Amino acid sequence: MSGPVLVTGAAGRIGTVLREGLPERGWPVRSLDVVAIAEPRPGEETVVADVTDLGALTAATQGAAAVVHLGGLSGESTWSAIAHANIEGTYCVLEAARRTGVRRVVLASSNHATGFTGRPASGPLGEHDGPSRPDTYYGVSKVTMEALGSLYADRYGLDVVCLRIGTQAPEPPTTRALATWLSPRDAVALVDAALRAPSPGFRVVWGVSANTRGWWDLTAARSLGYEPQDDAEVYADALVAAHGEPDPADPVHARVGGEFTLPGYDAEEQA
Repeated sequence: MSGPVLVTGAAGRIGTVLREGLPERGWPVRSLDVVAIAEPRPGEETVVADVTDLGALTAATQGAAAVVHLGGLSGESTWSAIAHANIEGTYCVLEAARRTGVRRVVLASSNHATGFTGRPASGPLGEHDGPSRPDTYYGVSKVTMEALGSLYADRYGLDVVCLRIGTQAPEPPTTRALATWLSPRDAVALVDAALRAPSPGFRVVWGVSANTRGWWDLTAARSLGYEPQDDAEVYADALVAAHGEPDPADPVHARVGGEFTLPGYDAEEQA
């Protein structure tokens, strides 16, 4: 692939990580967001546009080697806000790629696409063991993202890799994140693998680090070439001392979506 990787939502948390990490792995970056990118890096292209503006997005996608789609709302909101930013935005990203002949799209899905799925009695949870059981409108948008990705892969021949991202942060912020953490270094490695994997077709993979307490199966992600380097367990002593040992019966630890499955994350409470 030649040309830059278009990263939508590039001013956000994960976008900022990728803007630094992808060039180190040989990928020039074209960063797109609704706000101007502060302090662009040497060689970085920048575009101010909304992912729901198909015309602007098509122009921004022209000449790109691939698209990494992070843009949209990153948590629960009203149905109208989620449907516009996340569902319409994903359609526009995939349609812009189709129109411009870009063959590889990496979609930032989420564990919340299957948030009400419970922890298995034994063994890790594979992607096929985590059906569409969204925990919020936000989760519904990620189910729709995966469905649109599947459509564009099957109907139009795009390679589409959906990353069901766990808790991406510099350090795990909670005891739940001892299982779900995705470190910045591993986030870059995962996206790099999704960009490089030969002819993946349509894939859905978990996006977490090699956490000792993890219970989401990384086999599918590893098949892309992903080799995580970090483990949240190095933070366990401090987190357990502050918050106590996780209770496996607590829904926060027993369900994929954790806190998002609790009553406080009802859209009416988040509006």
